[in-house]
Amino acid sequence: MTLFLRTEMHQRSINDGNLYMGAMFFNLLHMIFNGFPEMSMMVGRLPVFYKQRDLLFYPAWAYALPTWIVKIPLSLLEAVILVSITYYVIGFAPEVHRFFRQMFLLFLLHQMALGLFKFIASLGRNMIISQTFGSFALVVMFVLGGFVVSREDVPSWWIWAYWCSPMSYSQNALAANEFLAPRWNKPISTTSNKTLGHAIIEARGLFAEANFYWIGVGALIGFCIIFNLLFTLALTYLNPLGKSQAVLSEDVIEEKHASRTGESRHGKKPRSVESTSLKTIPEEMKNEGVDQNRLQLLSDISGSFRPGVLTALVGVSGAGKTTLMDVLAGRKTGGYIEGNISISGYPKKQETFARISGYCEQNDIHSPNVTVYESLVYSAWLRLPQDVDKRTRMMFVQEVMELVELTSLKDALVGLPGVTGLSTEQRKRLTIAVELVANPSIIFMDEPTSGLDARAAAIVMRTVRNTVDTGRTVVCTIHQPSIDIFEAFDELLLMKRGGQVIYAGPLGHHSHKLVEYFEAVEGVSQITEGYNPATWVLEVSSTSTEESLGIDFADIYRKSSLYEWNQALIKELSTPAPGSKDLNFPTQYAQSFRVQGMACLWKQYWSYWRNPHYVVVRFFFSTVVALLFGSIFWDLGTKRGNQQDVLNILGALYCSVLFIGVTNASSVQPVVDMERTVFYREKAAGLYSAFPYAFGQVVVEVPYILVQTVVYALLVYSMIAFEWTAVKFFWFLFFMFFTFLYFTFFGMVTVATTPNFHVAAIISSAFYSTWNLFSGFIIPRP
Repeated sequence: MTLFLRTEMHQRSINDGNLYMGAMFFNLLHMIFNGFPEMSMMVGRLPVFYKQRDLLFYPAWAYALPTWIVKIPLSLLEAVILVSITYYVIGFAPEVHRFFRQMFLLFLLHQMALGLFKFIASLGRNMIISQTFGSFALVVMFVLGGFVVSREDVPSWWIWAYWCSPMSYSQNALAANEFLAPRWNKPISTTSNKTLGHAIIEARGLFAEANFYWIGVGALIGFCIIFNLLFTLALTYLNPLGKSQAVLSEDVIEEKHASRTGESRHGKKPRSVESTSLKTIPEEMKNEGVDQNRLQLLSDISGSFRPGVLTALVGVSGAGKTTLMDVLAGRKTGGYIEGNISISGYPKKQETFARISGYCEQNDIHSPNVTVYESLVYSAWLRLPQDVDKRTRMMFVQEVMELVELTSLKDALVGLPGVTGLSTEQRKRLTIAVELVANPSIIFMDEPTSGLDARAAAIVMRTVRNTVDTGRTVVCTIHQPSIDIFEAFDELLLMKRGGQVIYAGPLGHHSHKLVEYFEAVEGVSQITEGYNPATWVLEVSSTSTEESLGIDFADIYRKSSLYEWNQALIKELSTPAPGSKDLNFPTQYAQSFRVQGMACLWKQYWSYWRNPHYVVVRFFFSTVVALLFGSIFWDLGTKRGNQQDVLNILGALYCSVLFIGVTNASSVQPVVDMERTVFYREKAAGLYSAFPYAFGQVVVEVPYILVQTVVYALLVYSMIAFEWTAVKFFWFLFFMFFTFLYFTFFGMVTVATTPNFHVAAIISSAFYSTWNLFSGFIIPRP
């Protein structure tokens, strides 16, 4: 707004009118760009819609109609705010009815943009594809909107697209609303009867009739209806993009299971056998800073975990299982933590502990465009010590794949959860394998059987059991386990709501030790024969049972002989073995900075190579846009006869710089966002620091952008017929390459600095508008 604010805004010449025309064009761009984030939000909502549609919750029109109606107040608010702030400050025609006409037209334009981008989202059904073709739609609308290139200079083979562009109707309507006002009715010269307003409109190839405002209004209403109808039809007849799962058949699974019957468990032993013990969190924490306004999640917890023993963390929802797991693994970054954790008798140091431990998160987070084998090679490359040579590393990866029964899937792409690639159960095993290739002594697993059916859970638990039998310390959180899964554990740490331990000890054969302990408590009902011990113990130790019996299971446990036995064991494990030394590593990370950068670049290379939705679509888009620009601005470089010819050439340069750059920034955002979650997991596991990861993600883009630039520059430069000298072409290529590069890097930065992709898209739109305004085309440099 302030860029158009002048102490004097003249209405004396066509150049003055061009400044007003630029202000109107920017308002049009602003409203359409504000509709662009609707596309990413709609793509995110489509999976839920498809599921509900296929279950016959409602027809597509019942979903599409509310999405249209609910946005009407938003469009009205956008138009009111923009026009109220800019109209009189810039100095548009002062008549009140023209003020409301501009507001009404921008309201309709925003509605049109929302309908268009919803339709593109329902057509693309994929974030990258939708972003790319949404950008293409923007390019066509803007270039053929009547401002960048005059209607009279549009080639005959593209004039149909001019009449199909909502921007052309909007630009013509705003121009008629402004330049047919009384203040523009002065004659352009003493020898001509043509008014200045008519001359400005006709110089841009627009129509100087007052009824073209209402033609623009009618056209925008028509576009709104058409795009929302197309959106409804796409929702009705299109299905989610192809879904392929790499699932082993029942016969193969049974055959593999049978072949392992009676076999001894194998797999490389951990680098050192480590036990873990945690001492009581002080009950007097209130005196140490935990005031009444803070929620205490864990209270008076002590226990031990030993090599070769599979321990289950069990409790009702809200008992603090995952919180305790995060504290033990060093993944809890917020709150206040007190107490002592010992590793083989020595105080735990997180930097060292991260090198000897693994953490399998509940959500299986992996890069989707690499294979199972590559995922394991990458993890082993960055997490095994530097003295492990490549041959040994690859042999260990093969051993781990056999251990977790992934050998037959080594060349399968990981894919996206529930969409492509591995099934849920196979992803769980991959999560375990990714941690195992680090050769950890201790592994924490957060609900490894969550979301699996009985057969898949059995396969995962067999993998967990194989891991324990290699001599590792394994701790799993389990929520409502079946009998078979529960019986696979050796020991149990049972917690109740409030983060208190009510049992810590062995399960025994058919859980008889656990059952005997709780049945010995007065008032506790005995277990029914054949009933699931896990379900039974959660029922009898519930808060309602405690209240009805007037007991506290945590207090009973603290007074039991089992508690005393555990305290003695903790004391024993908290004392270093004679002759032992505390484990230390000379560096924070297993590999050097150079190796981290090479490994990250290696994974990014394969991720890009196998991502045609991003790479191929981007190349295709830039080639099509180059042909589009070349055919629209065909041979304009040779035309320098008047001011409009020069403006057309500037428009060609303006489009070349801005629109492909914006497309690169928009299309890279979902790619970076998808990998960012993987980055957080890998960084927390100590694979690398942030800089090598950023290095790999940045460098891998360079060759792709270079090829994109060369193809684009050759097509555009030759078709527009810019001056053919080697120096000028080189500078054109140079500036285009770095323009595409910084736009792409900007897209990465917005994702890295915002909570999620949707926020990044909204913030990016504000920057695009600002850069567009300062590009030198809409407003000339003073």
